[in-house]
Amino acid sequence: MKIKRSLILLMSFMMVSSILLSACENNQTNVNASNGSKAKGTESPKAEPFELTLRHTQVGKDKEKRFAILNDVVKKVESEVDGLTFRLDSVDSDVNRKEKLRGEMAAGNPPDIFDLFGSPDSKIYAKEGKLLDLTPIIEELGIKDKFSSLEPFTYQGKVYGLPIGGSAEGFFYNKDYFDKKGWKPPTTFEELEEMMAEIKADGRVPLAAASKDGWVPLMLTNHLWSRYAGPDVTAKFATGEAKWTDPNVVKAFSKHQEWENKGYFKKGELGYEYPEYTTQFTSGTAILMYDGTWKSSVFKKYESGAGMVGKVGFFNLPPIKEGIGDQTSLMFNVNNGYGFSSAVAKDPRKLAAVKSFIKNMFNEDMQIRGLVEDGVLPAMKMDVSVLASSLNDTLMKEIVDVLEHADTKFAAFDSLVQTDVTSEISNMQIQKLVSNQTTPIKMGEALQRVQEEANAQDKANAVTP
Repeated sequence: MKIKRSLILLMSFMMVSSILLSACENNQTNVNASNGSKAKGTESPKAEPFELTLRHTQVGKDKEKRFAILNDVVKKVESEVDGLTFRLDSVDSDVNRKEKLRGEMAAGNPPDIFDLFGSPDSKIYAKEGKLLDLTPIIEELGIKDKFSSLEPFTYQGKVYGLPIGGSAEGFFYNKDYFDKKGWKPPTTFEELEEMMAEIKADGRVPLAAASKDGWVPLMLTNHLWSRYAGPDVTAKFATGEAKWTDPNVVKAFSKHQEWENKGYFKKGELGYEYPEYTTQFTSGTAILMYDGTWKSSVFKKYESGAGMVGKVGFFNLPPIKEGIGDQTSLMFNVNNGYGFSSAVAKDPRKLAAVKSFIKNMFNEDMQIRGLVEDGVLPAMKMDVSVLASSLNDTLMKEIVDVLEHADTKFAAFDSLVQTDVTSEISNMQIQKLVSNQTTPIKMGEALQRVQEEANAQDKANAVTP
């Protein structure tokens, strides 16, 4: 009996255990199925697509490298921000600044990200509340103190734009021609003028010229008046401390017109656009070309000026004996960059995309790429001399040498005077000077009238240019 009872108990225990085990297995299966279902259901859903408009000015053959760098940044940001697609809008730099962006700002519908000129544009748009305050973003990213200067993009202590790179301006010269003549870069203004006279006597064009767009000849004119009247004179026009009719400023206008009348510039310049300016030099037609250091990118392998690789040098405008102030001063700008619509702050996803764009565009690696691939000098603090010495680029080394020997630097006129003044000199007065339709004195008087009107308007609006 005891054996029988024990057997029954054992069988009962086994049955209960089997039932419990089965229940546990079923329960575990259900749990696993439930977890699997949950895991599958909680996969991050595809983010809702959204678009960010990016206005850039990397248009044309000379800016292909810059456009490639921008494209790499765009792809990186799109990979970091779910759902984001950039819509790229390419516009000529002058058209963007003087027409399209100005109209969009007035209408209150600028692109999300756009090519922005620093002073005076950024200050005006910031005052109107059209630009995104970048101060907290660059502080968060730890780059606020990494730039060589943010002054052109700063209004009332806040930063409203970031410079993409720097540029200096000076003379590119044909080394082969100079070597044949036994010349070195001129160290005095008189020597430069003697060289130009001899180049012309050789049947060559001393200076490339393309004055259909006024800013091209004005690069040189700007440097001339900064030699004759001092590197700080332009900043004083907008404050009323100096006038365009200053005899030393007029001397610069006279010198430009004198060179025109001596035939030192390419004939027919008012019909030539900027790309033809470069062609005159690369073809060997013109021996000298006054331009920005960004032009150095053309003289690289596989570029339009590849035939002149290693055959181009660079020098600063030599000192003028009767000039005022530092005669080693160099025109240097960090006025081209990117701005962001204040409307971006209303959309968290767009704001996140802007932060990603800034992080990926404004860093040391991208600054180095800009220098190496495109000849754009860094806008962020870097030891350019050490960097240049590591490059197999003799032209860039000469550019860096010029930078290091300039005791002071000054900004271009269009970052220091009001837009109306820039328009007057760029769209009318320089063309009249080139074609002898005005005199240097009359040019100064016409500019001063517009300057005084702009200064009065600024005073009424309390806007610092």
